[in-house]
Amino acid sequence: MDKHKIKALALAVIDTEQQAILALKSSINDDFVQACRHMLECEGRIVVTGMGKSGHIGSKIAATLASTGSPAFFVHPGEASHGDLGMITAKDVVLALSNSGETDEILTIVPLIKRLNVPLIAMTGNPNSTLGKDSTVHLDISVEKEACPLGLAPTSSTTATLVMGDALAVALLETRGFTADDFALSHPGGRLGKRLLLHVKDIMHSGDECPQVAETASLSEALAEMTRINLGMTSIVDSRGKILGVFTDGDLRRVLSHGEVNIKTLGIKECMTANCKTITADKLAAEALHIMDNKSINALPVVDENNQLIGALNMQDLLSAGVV
Repeated sequence: MDKHKIKALALAVIDTEQQAILALKSSINDDFVQACRHMLECEGRIVVTGMGKSGHIGSKIAATLASTGSPAFFVHPGEASHGDLGMITAKDVVLALSNSGETDEILTIVPLIKRLNVPLIAMTGNPNSTLGKDSTVHLDISVEKEACPLGLAPTSSTTATLVMGDALAVALLETRGFTADDFALSHPGGRLGKRLLLHVKDIMHSGDECPQVAETASLSEALAEMTRINLGMTSIVDSRGKILGVFTDGDLRRVLSHGEVNIKTLGIKECMTANCKTITADKLAAEALHIMDNKSINALPVVDENNQLIGALNMQDLLSAGVV
């Protein structure tokens, strides 16, 4: 096995597919806009269909559309001609994928799609193919060559099809005004869902579990409070409960580095970090993570709209919640 030859072959595949993707830019034209218009005006579902490798790509495109605000599902063309065509209604739009544009299983159901009078958007590598000519809108996904050295296995063509599908999905997403909150509603499970749905109020420590000392407290009292709650920090508040600053494990190391310190007589207000970063309870936990990463800190006080302390959380809370 020649490792240099293997690397060269892999790089050649990447170069070929990269060229195929770049060539797609010429296909982002008025036909593309018209395809988007049909999908935006669709009162039903976007029904994606394709055979073989195009079918696998079609399944992924349908999933991407559905998760980004454009209801869609995949129908196998072979099954469609044996009953599944009933899944397509007069309110739908059909997106048919076929590199040759001559896939028998798809051409068999085209007349039935036409009878329903629904828009047929075709993605093929041949605008003059039967499917290309029969479509309402044609999107050209032709490639100069496949990355397969035999020119047989669908490689560049399937990549181009997938990229065109992503282009459609993102164009529709932006046009619909689809937001991160909308995305979260269809992705409630796993880490992605937690990053998008979990708020600070869901994981923060509050009440007696929120470390805090008065501005008149000594460093010794602040350390005792930090030990009691074990979040690596304590907030310092005034008589009205408004936050004045924070004292962390890092602040303690900084104080001790200056020499001998009498922790019983040194006031916490003298060594706290004033004007500290805070967050409100209604913010996403992912935003708390961003602040911590950006400021290289491990904990955050949580305040209300009047800057009164209502809670606290640290990096371990975010880890335990699956946000990190």
